[in-house]
This record gives sequence, structure tokens and C-alpha cells, in this order.
Amino acid sequence: MLKDVHAVLGLLEDGFSRLKVLVVGDLMLDRYILGEVDRVSPEAPVPVLRHAQRYERAGGAANVAMNLAGLGCEALLSGFWGDDAEQRELAGILDAAKVDTSGVVTTALPTISKTRIVGRRQQLLRLDIESRDKPGRADEERLRERVELLVEKVHAVVLSDYAKGAVTRELCAAVIHKARELGVPVLADPKTADLSKYSGATVVCPNLGELALATGVEAHRMDALMVAGEAQRREHEFAYLAVTLSEKGMRVLSEAGVYESPARAREVFDVSGAGDTVIATLAASLAGGLPMETAVELANLAAGLVVGKTGTVPIARHELVAALTPSSGVKSGEKVLTREQLERRVAEWRGAGETIVFTNGCFDLLHVGHVTLLEECREFGSKLVLGLNTDASVQRLKGPSRPVVGEQERAKVMSALAAVDAVVLFDEDTPLELIEALRPDVLVKGGDYSVETVVGHEVVLAAGGRVEIVPTVHGFSTTNIVKKMKDSE
Repeated sequence: MLKDVHAVLGLLEDGFSRLKVLVVGDLMLDRYILGEVDRVSPEAPVPVLRHAQRYERAGGAANVAMNLAGLGCEALLSGFWGDDAEQRELAGILDAAKVDTSGVVTTALPTISKTRIVGRRQQLLRLDIESRDKPGRADEERLRERVELLVEKVHAVVLSDYAKGAVTRELCAAVIHKARELGVPVLADPKTADLSKYSGATVVCPNLGELALATGVEAHRMDALMVAGEAQRREHEFAYLAVTLSEKGMRVLSEAGVYESPARAREVFDVSGAGDTVIATLAASLAGGLPMETAVELANLAAGLVVGKTGTVPIARHELVAALTPSSGVKSGEKVLTREQLERRVAEWRGAGETIVFTNGCFDLLHVGHVTLLEECREFGSKLVLGLNTDASVQRLKGPSRPVVGEQERAKVMSALAAVDAVVLFDEDTPLELIEALRPDVLVKGGDYSVETVVGHEVVLAAGGRVEIVPTVHGFSTTNIVKKMKDSE
């Protein structure tokens, strides 16, 4: 389980939205043409693709920015693109994600694009459109000026270097120098054998093959490769060298030693863009003040989620929230939420396709009837929210001698149950306001009720949800327990 889960969830649900991260690098448009192959062309020995679907995605540095936007950050993007149809498609994708492209410079060169032709999940061909020429000196100067102005406004900078000409040695030096003056972390994703280009960066994040090229040590000689990597880290004054090891996870080299984070087991469909997800998540995490180990664990989790999708797909924060909040993995104290926190949590769960179940009660002196109710509630969906009456609310309903157990203790006990995903206190006599705010998919009540007598049924049914009644387990109630206790005195 991830360390500092509470801090991570706080950033995902609210904190990242206050952070600005600048991505500087090579912008690309990824285009996918998908279809079926069932014959060979009579004109040449090549497969014939019967076209079924086409879609476009942001690629390269643009995909890093999309990942940051998906995490909830304010993403700013700098680089080059052309004045062509590919630029307009890419700009439309970025605008829809609210990525700020004011730092992008338009040149006379074409916008870099990669078209992948795929039949039955097998890539048949890739067509790249890009110029062999580099941007002119005037364009490079314009980019540097825009980037230096933007560095002053952000909490972290990512150098997304695909070796296409945007991330020059001069630009790296200027960005890193200015960011260090401002105390802003700089993270670099290299596609070059010369890591000195990123001297002074906070984190450099090569994959195994890239580190092998940079050090001259073969990738299968892991121990020697890590020793050479540490020498590079010290020589070029990187605070961290974070090496991605594909299905083996990540290994981080630093002054404090070596930290290894194993990969999260996932079915892999496509590794395209996984490195972009890693660098974006690391940048957002460090900008948000998370320690490096936690940032690496979160980046690993995010990468594990995106490789389970086809094509270049950025991470979405609701996916991480859902992955971080299974009942069995979250500590009880992290399940007790304010109403505002719960509304955000439910929105994230719903975005990840979870079915939200709601029930409520006083739950004073937990007994088998309560446990049975909650276990049955959980079977109606994937996330169970429990509305818990405050002490004042219980007194109005049950009398001045109740509750026996205070609201904070009751909330702690209920949140410790595996069936429960979130607990929220409400002070009203009924949970109607809470139900109106949450709009659960399933509303559950235990006892001798009909659907029409359950508080909030109109709200849930009108929203397309349903109401379920769970019979009471006879012979068990808090009132009976209290009576037995008094009789035994």
C-alpha cells in the first residue's frame, strides 16, 4: 500500500488543482487507424486493413501536459508546432483539456505526427511526418524567452526531450539555472545518450535502454549499470536518477542510497506514453510537496493503469483515487470524511465507473445486525458510503441517554469495517441533504420499510438509481444491549 495515502488523496482531490507545472519539449500528434485484416492484397504481398476507426491523441511533450491536466494540475506547454492540419487537431485536443499553450512557438516546419495503423491490436505500420531540419535560431530564441517567463509562474518544470530539436542544450541550461534560483524542481525525461545536457536537474528519468546508452554499460548487467548510473548522477549533480525498469518497476539513485519500487501487476495492452505518465506524476507529486519515495510509488501506480489501455492515453485522477481507496487497503482514519471531501471522493469514484451505495444510521454499540446490514449493502455496489448521525442528532431521535458511544468513536469503529469505504457524519434528523448532495446509485435501508417510506427515495429514483430494503436481523439491537447491561447491574 502507498505511503502517505491521506496526503496523496488530499492532493488528488483538491491540492493538485492549485499547482502549475510547465512542460517544455517536443510536441507531437499521435494518430491511430484501427481495423480488421482478413486478406492479403492482390497488388502486393501486404495485408489489407478494412478501416473501422480513427482517432487522435496528444503525443510527446503534449501527452505529458495531458497527464498533468488529468491529475488536476494547471498544465502549461512550450515547444514547437507548425501551421497545418495536424497543429489544429493537436491544439483542439489540448484546448479541450484546458492545457495552456501560450508558450508554444509556431514555425515553418510541420507539426510532428505519428500515424499507427493497427489491425486486431497488432501494429502493422507507423507513418511519421517530421522535418529533418531543426528550428531556426530566431525560433529557438523565441521559445527560450517564453519558457524563462513561464518558469517564474510554476511549481515544477518538465523537460520532455524526444530529441526532435525543441530541447536544446542551451535551453536546458537556461531553464535549470532559472528554476534552481527560484527553488522550482526540474525533471527531465531524456532521449539522448549525453545526460550532461540536464546538469543540475532535480530528477532525470531514463529507462533502462537510455541509461545503458548514456553509460556504455549493457542493460543486462544491472549491478554495473546502476554503479555507472550513480556516477552519472554525481557528476551531473542530479538530486535523483529515477530509472524505469519496464515490468520491474523503478529504481531511484540518490545521495541517500538506492530505493526500488516494484511495478504494480497489471495486464499490459500498450506501453505507449507510460514514460510520459511517470514523469508527469513525479512532477506533480514533487510540486505538491510529497517525498520522493511516495512520488515514485504514485508514478508507478499511474503507469500501471495507463499500460492497461490501448494507445497513448493520459492518466485521470479518478482512476488513482479509485485504485487508492479499496476497502481493504485504506486505514480507517482515512475513510472518515467531511461532507465536502466525500462529495469529491464520490465524484472521483463515479468517474472511475464505481457504483455508489449509501446507507445511514446511528450505529450505537456495534452488533451483528449492523455488520450483516453493511455486508449486504456492499453487495449492491462497489463503494459503500455510511451516513452516521452525530451525537446531537442521536439525542433528538433516541433521547438524552443516547448515544452510548460518541460520534468520533462510532465513526472510527464503523470505518474499520472492510465493507465500508467512507463514513460521514450528519447533524440533521434525516440524511436527505446528504443524499441530495451525493445522489447515490443505490440507497439501502435496513428494517421494516417500503421503498416509499425511505427518506431520499424520490431523489435516488429520479436520478435513475434504485432503493433496496434489507430485513433486520431479529433479536439484535442497541436498545436490547443497553437493557441487558442495565438489568445486569
